[in-house]
Amino acid sequence: MALPTSTNPAHAHFESFLQAQLCQDVLSSFQGLCEALGVEAGRGLTQYHKIKAQLNYWSAKSLWAKLDKRAGQPVYQQGRACTSTKCLVVGAGPCGLRTAVELALLGAHVVLVEKRTKFSRHNVLHLWPFTIHDLRALGAKKFYGRFCTGTLDHISIRQLQLVLLKVALLLGVEIHWGVTFSGLQPPPKKGSGWRAQLQPSPPAQLANYEFDVLISAAGGKFVPEGFTVREMRGKLAIGITANFVNGRTVEETQVPEISGVARIYNQSFFQSLLKATGIDLENIVYYKDDTHYFVMTAKKQCLLRLGVLRQDYSETDRLLGSANVVPEALQHFARAAADFATHGKLGKLEFAQDAHGHPDVSAFDFTSMMRAESSARVQEKHGARLLLGLVGDCLVEPFWPLGTGVARGFLAAFDAAWMVKRWAEGAEPLEVLAERESLYQLLSQTSPENMHRNVAQYGLDPATRYPNLNLRAVTPNQVQDLYDVLAKEPVQKKSDKTDTGKLATGTQEALLRWCQEQTTGYPGVRVTDLSSSWADGLALCALVYRLCPGLLEPSELQGVGALEATSRALKVAEQELGITPVLSAQAVVAGSDPLGLIAYLSHFHSAFKDKPHSPGPVSQGSPGTSSAVLFLGKLQRTLQRTRAQENGENAGGKKPRLVVEAEIPSTEDPPVPEPSVPLTPPPQNQEVGAGDLCALCGERLYILERLCVDGCFFHRSCFHCHVCEATLWPGSYGQHPGDGHFYCLQHLPQPGHKDDNRDTGSESRELPTPGSDSLPSAPSMPPVPQEGTNPAPSPSRPARQLIRLSSPERRRLSSLNLTPDPEMEPPPKPPRSCATLARQALEGSFVGWGMPAQGPQGLPSSALVALKEEEGESPPSSEEEEEEQEDIALDEDMEQALLTFAKNSGTMDKYPTWRRTLMRRGKEEQMKRFCKAQAIQRRQNEIEVSLMELEAEGMKLELALRSPSISPEKQKALWLEQLLKLVEKKNGLVAEEAELMITVQELKLEDEQWQLDQELRGYMNREETLKTAADRQAEDRILKKLLDVVHQRDALICFQEERRLSELAFGVGAQG
Repeated sequence: MALPTSTNPAHAHFESFLQAQLCQDVLSSFQGLCEALGVEAGRGLTQYHKIKAQLNYWSAKSLWAKLDKRAGQPVYQQGRACTSTKCLVVGAGPCGLRTAVELALLGAHVVLVEKRTKFSRHNVLHLWPFTIHDLRALGAKKFYGRFCTGTLDHISIRQLQLVLLKVALLLGVEIHWGVTFSGLQPPPKKGSGWRAQLQPSPPAQLANYEFDVLISAAGGKFVPEGFTVREMRGKLAIGITANFVNGRTVEETQVPEISGVARIYNQSFFQSLLKATGIDLENIVYYKDDTHYFVMTAKKQCLLRLGVLRQDYSETDRLLGSANVVPEALQHFARAAADFATHGKLGKLEFAQDAHGHPDVSAFDFTSMMRAESSARVQEKHGARLLLGLVGDCLVEPFWPLGTGVARGFLAAFDAAWMVKRWAEGAEPLEVLAERESLYQLLSQTSPENMHRNVAQYGLDPATRYPNLNLRAVTPNQVQDLYDVLAKEPVQKKSDKTDTGKLATGTQEALLRWCQEQTTGYPGVRVTDLSSSWADGLALCALVYRLCPGLLEPSELQGVGALEATSRALKVAEQELGITPVLSAQAVVAGSDPLGLIAYLSHFHSAFKDKPHSPGPVSQGSPGTSSAVLFLGKLQRTLQRTRAQENGENAGGKKPRLVVEAEIPSTEDPPVPEPSVPLTPPPQNQEVGAGDLCALCGERLYILERLCVDGCFFHRSCFHCHVCEATLWPGSYGQHPGDGHFYCLQHLPQPGHKDDNRDTGSESRELPTPGSDSLPSAPSMPPVPQEGTNPAPSPSRPARQLIRLSSPERRRLSSLNLTPDPEMEPPPKPPRSCATLARQALEGSFVGWGMPAQGPQGLPSSALVALKEEEGESPPSSEEEEEEQEDIALDEDMEQALLTFAKNSGTMDKYPTWRRTLMRRGKEEQMKRFCKAQAIQRRQNEIEVSLMELEAEGMKLELALRSPSISPEKQKALWLEQLLKLVEKKNGLVAEEAELMITVQELKLEDEQWQLDQELRGYMNREETLKTAADRQAEDRILKKLLDVVHQRDALICFQEERRLSELAFGVGAQG
């Protein structure tokens, strides 16, 4: 719609100000507006009120209404809360500008300095619901008409900065461009104030500006002096961002976004990508904004193989330095990945230009992230106090796949402004700091799910945002080191390092006493030490028997040799108690590794020292027991038995079941050796203590390095997939009986088929160009499963009879006859359309709240309640919905049910809003799933790095203990204490890793079930007369796989429920 013209120059300047898309245009148009109105810029809220009073223009009225509503909140006290406070904000990023806006609303005099002179970052930020509402309340739609229209929940950094810059200028923030903050200039004498050291030479007015609050938002590479920063390091992680020109054609608007797809739960997509293009990724995200924005995590070996990186360097700065990155190859890489992920539907991908006029594609390292130990400090000199605060990347560098950066950045901005308000009210410095640190503790835990649900009531007061808020979680005494009086001697900080001279002594003696108590009464056992007393295997059997009654009864061990008894004890301890061996049975019997035996027994002690003496078996809720380790071990053994049966090696003649059958083991069936690891004595020529060597590389294995798999020991770094070199975890790998190598399940060669994946990751290939024939085309018929899948069930093996389905799974299987999508996508389709997730999110979120599952025409009735409530909380305006960027259909039955209900209830005017809500819920579910997977992967990488550090430290201690030096016994005892503490730390990390893998299994099984469900629908909805024999066989195969997956999910649910009940029972027992 054409805007009415106006002869008033102020009106023209205001329109130019609204529409300006370049930083300099914003500044010049705003300056022209102020000159036309005779208003001096940068004078705080006084300037805003003058502009509003003099600019009587229809186009500005809606904006004034929004800003007045925000400024009218009681917390700002009509702009008089901080009138005597002078603030300096460093950095005009989104968080710096958002902080400046809040300080201006409080009435403070705010000066902002920014070293850049333009906004050029096209990268797109994910927005939480509260950030969308917050920006709308500041008039974002007035400045940027496309802001979060329809189901969009993101914005480019450049557009976000422009929006906030315009708001800050209107509210009277004084902004200086091309000015770099280089440090603080303390007051030279009493009566003077704090100033900033600025470069290049600033104007005199800015150089002489004295302030009492400094807010640093200058990014992660600049943190003011005095703040301590902690590094959170993971494995090498290389991110690639690419921005392509968005022509806003009809074809482009119809391409769905990818809120996130991760290898951790959808390996098939990434394997298809690898086969088709040679590109090996961990994840990929696609957002549609000013540009087509893609961000992905690439593997280093893939970048080297495809020529993106010239050479391999251990230093990430050199590895990703401009001299080592080939720009053309990087562009080719990003274009091919983007084209594949969108099935070539974006047409010819042309790169947008960055600030230097180059193609906007880059590789960056996010291996380590920095986090400030504290969020604020106070410095005082000559009686002048300065409050320093951090926001944005200065405070916490975000992990980009989680999409938390701008949301938590805004929360930190609000918290920092609240701190300034408390400072202006005259609160004691230590109280202000303690309250700020209490809020900082909450920041890393925040998510849309655990904050207040009514985002419309969010404000500066933390109580409006955080449930269960405790502003006294940190006390003033705990933040005394954050208050520096520069005229005095600085406070001596307590060292974080443990005083090794004060370590508790007697750990070895306590371990011996505990072992003696646990083995008392077992026939033929008398433990007097931690070495020779265990050589006959009976003491170890007695220990396991006490913790797991019913197995290793004394009567079972009559006539059994020491080696076999020890082997049985090691195996039962691993399979029923989750105690992984760190030494072989031969080493225990021979007494060749006393240090390893002590470390092994200490695992029992640390896990079960608090277990009450009871005749029953160890439950999953018992203290110290890692039920996740137990479950993953059972899962791995189930997979081994299944593969053994598929290979014709029937392991016992029973159908494998994943259900945890051995929680209460029976003495009638002693442990059966696994097919791949026979428990036979080693050959006579085998060297005693061979467990000290890695079974793969043959190098020395130290205690903390030992990873036991099927009775063999490996370095963790050696135990990876033979094809893709990915780290292998229980339940996610297999050993090929032919070549003996270990593989992840994705690359494990199937019996009777030559594997095509072995050389995929190593061979060099040319990247396809967009639109080339190498991209898979959409099939004209349902995809046929790849070779190597499980064979169709035979009539003699009733696959359905032994499957236990939960009620949700039965409902899921009963819905397999729904109409399939009109266009079947090829295998490399990312999981979950927003339409599918919209339905699943509603059904899963509302059923069980005491409301019927189905409303009229099959629509969840509670979903309608939620839709109406949401509509009531944030009614849409015609201004906000004037543009729709994408129109992706809901699935047919959901669309029809919603439409029918709207017609029958006479609420057709609500139909568009309800439909958008459903789609937005679907996108939120997709994003939550992706974020969950990425958080798991990041934590796994951090655990792996921590384990490597423990291994290095443990190796030094072990070498010192094993060396024939004449060190004092007291020193050796101290080293042993430290080594056992490291062992305990390692066991804790391994248990946490297992918990993460349980969640990974949930994600993978859920995704696999959805993929199989889609494939099966394609076959079942075809006419029977049109099906070939191959189609029927493929349908049977898919059905069998689907039932297997359903069974595994059912077992996982049962496991979690049993663990929950056990933990609940243990908690009640502990209280009693």
